[in-house]
Amino acid sequence: MESILKFLGIYFLCWFKFVAGPILGAAAGYGIPGTVFVTVAGMMSSVIVFTFVGTKIKKYLELRFFKPFPKFSKKNRRIVRFWNKYGEMGIAAITPLLLTPTVGTLIMVSFGVSKKRIFIQMLISAVFWATFFSLTIDSILKISFFKNLLF
Repeated sequence: MESILKFLGIYFLCWFKFVAGPILGAAAGYGIPGTVFVTVAGMMSSVIVFTFVGTKIKKYLELRFFKPFPKFSKKNRRIVRFWNKYGEMGIAAITPLLLTPTVGTLIMVSFGVSKKRIFIQMLISAVFWATFFSLTIDSILKISFFKNLLF
């Protein structure tokens, strides 16, 4: 029961903060495949939910507030500039690093990317970054200095 709760805790944290998966997976004693699995599962669950709900949230917020959202805020300009330069794959690539899975997904939904492309690109990004972070953390934990600190 304890291991299931540990898994679910890491899984749900990955919905909103990707890096929590590799860090907590290593702390929980999962191997690299287990850490990658829980991290990707958490992020992709968030991507799936917010891909389908994102459009509805956007419509609800537009109806709820009378004036439209500011279209030319500093933040929105940066997002559009990044989008024009790097496109869908750029947003998917930085989602685990700088954005949260929720924000990255909502940006892609707001730009009208098809659901299938969102799933594929976010999955590629999630698998790559989860593997990278898991291997990196595993390598760091093998250094005797860090091993002595933790154990």
